[in-house]
Amino acid sequence: MSETKLSHIHSQQHYSRAKQLMPGGVNSAARAFGAVGGEPIVFERGEGAYLFDVDGNRYIDFIGSWGPMIFGHQFEPVKEAVHAAVERGTSFGAPTVAENELAELVIAAVPSVEMVRLVNSGTEATMSAIRLARGYTDRDLVIKFSGNYHGHVDSLLVAAGSAAATLGVPNSPGVTEGTSRDTLVLPYNDCARLTETFKNHGDSIAAVILEPVCGNMGCVIPTPEFLQTLRQTTENSGSVLIFDEVMCGFRVAHGGAQEIFGITPDLTTMGKIVGGGLPLAVFGGKREIMQHVLPAGKVFQAGTLSGNPIATAAGIAMLKALRDQPPYEYLEGLSHKLESGLKAAAESNGIEHCIQRVGSMMTLFFQNGPVTDWDSASKSKTDQFSKYFWGLIDEGVYMPCSQFEALFISAAHTNEDIEHTIKMAGRVMSEFAG
Repeated sequence: MSETKLSHIHSQQHYSRAKQLMPGGVNSAARAFGAVGGEPIVFERGEGAYLFDVDGNRYIDFIGSWGPMIFGHQFEPVKEAVHAAVERGTSFGAPTVAENELAELVIAAVPSVEMVRLVNSGTEATMSAIRLARGYTDRDLVIKFSGNYHGHVDSLLVAAGSAAATLGVPNSPGVTEGTSRDTLVLPYNDCARLTETFKNHGDSIAAVILEPVCGNMGCVIPTPEFLQTLRQTTENSGSVLIFDEVMCGFRVAHGGAQEIFGITPDLTTMGKIVGGGLPLAVFGGKREIMQHVLPAGKVFQAGTLSGNPIATAAGIAMLKALRDQPPYEYLEGLSHKLESGLKAAAESNGIEHCIQRVGSMMTLFFQNGPVTDWDSASKSKTDQFSKYFWGLIDEGVYMPCSQFEALFISAAHTNEDIEHTIKMAGRVMSEFAG
């Protein structure tokens, strides 16, 4: 490991001030480093594959704002589009041509989507999709899966993953019993439990929502049998199948996870990449279902800043770049290289591990795998992950600050970045293995 630890004195000063201004000093619980100990690093800027903190330290960034920076920080087409949009005005509260253009790009890319509604966050998208499914089916019950995170929607904060799992608060205070009563929580990848639940409650189930590539209990992958059972069971019962692709949409493939797995959901939620890194998300799907959204139908949904012209400009530039210069082959090469290198580093140091990856999303679990659901994910050695995380920080590599978050590789990363990361990971592992 580095002989000298990086200085974070200015980060510490800023964070101390932040704790007086914001609960826990952060605006999202996942940023608080609760899973790894210590205090969060405060950043000043990003450039390409790198982040720079307020102390002047540079890190190879494997978070990418939790996914949207698929071309790296300060991607020139997005920067130019945002600057041009600002010159025209920041918000109108009225329709714009850009909304049409972004909608057309999403519909053209994603197999299941015939109509969309633009919103401001992934949470809004999943909340609205659930409401729509209930309104469309005139049913109440929704199935979600333990370890899947769908934003801070009251009815879905039941056995949640991500920050909630990390903090040991699977059920948030403030969520009423009545709110969560209509949510059924099942194990991920468990076909038998799914089939049994539909046998008992099928006529009352409005929707099933899942992450088709999990990123919030680490990268967990659905089995083909599980996906096929989901699709067949929901179709037979008249329930709505919702893919939450807020994280993996446009990330694992241009058409998202549904393109890779060949499963067509009824509704899809997307965020992060679709807004080019700005606050924007969408939900969309079959025209027959989407026509139930107000004002075409009666299911209420609204947002003063939805379709914001700055965010839509960023999203259009991002989706055009993904269409016209797709990075997926390059990302696959880099991702495979990192996966192989981390596996070799763990093996050479005798460390129990399991690496799971879909495209440029990946997690190194500190346990023997496979990891198929929240129960198996939770067996990971989080103390080892913490040592790994902080060891890499001192080597200038910024990984997700939780065992239960996927890392992301960008097209701005180079082979040299990957090789350096593998070398440093091996060095760090040798320290705590010894």
